Amino acid sequence: MVGKLYGVGLGPGDPELMTLRAHRLISQARVVAYPTLAGGESFARAIAADVIPTGAREIAMDVPMSTAREPAQAAYDIGAADIAAALEAGDDVVCLCEGDPFFYGSFMYLFARLSTRFEVEVVPGVTSITTCAARAGLPLAARNERLTVLPGPLPEDELRARIEGAESVAIMKVGRHMAKIRGVIDGLGLTSRAVYVERASLPQEVVCPLAEAPEAAPYFSMILLTKGADPWL
Repeated sequence: MVGKLYGVGLGPGDPELMTLRAHRLISQARVVAYPTLAGGESFARAIAADVIPTGAREIAMDVPMSTAREPAQAAYDIGAADIAAALEAGDDVVCLCEGDPFFYGSFMYLFARLSTRFEVEVVPGVTSITTCAARAGLPLAARNERLTVLPGPLPEDELRARIEGAESVAIMKVGRHMAKIRGVIDGLGLTSRAVYVERASLPQEVVCPLAEAPEAAPYFSMILLTKGADPWL
């Protein structure tokens, strides 16, 4: 009998934001897989640490943080092979993914490698965008308004053009692109409409107007921008 693969969204970081289904699947898991960053700790595992059963087998996938695609793709190849071996042995595998598996989630790369060979169920999670909006007290879209989601690594010209044509914007993966993003927003005269959120839902959370944001931003940070009413009124 072949096992089933579950891609489980864990939410943005606070374990209490895991769904009941995610909690149940993890608590019953015999095999748990998750990504780690360059041999370091796994953020996904840290979220679920109190739920993972004692004695569960753990498959850690060491995914390097690099702008080059090849090293990460090779890591997912290795991880997919390890997961496939567990599935073929008859074990279900619960793969942990911070946020939502199909929204900039690492699980989508495993899904592409394994979904044609094994039964896969994707369990959605609370996204970082909705969490940041909630923590900032900033409604993002109503009625027929549009929300545009942009990754911070976009080239400056493209970032500017997309923000100009948008109504509400969520800029993800800020990190080392903070100076470029701030410059674009300031050049468009929209700094007063922008909110900075760092490590939403975690004890180290920071929420403030973009004008007061730190110069250096971690990977888990976001800028929310609305062109309607002042976001702090």
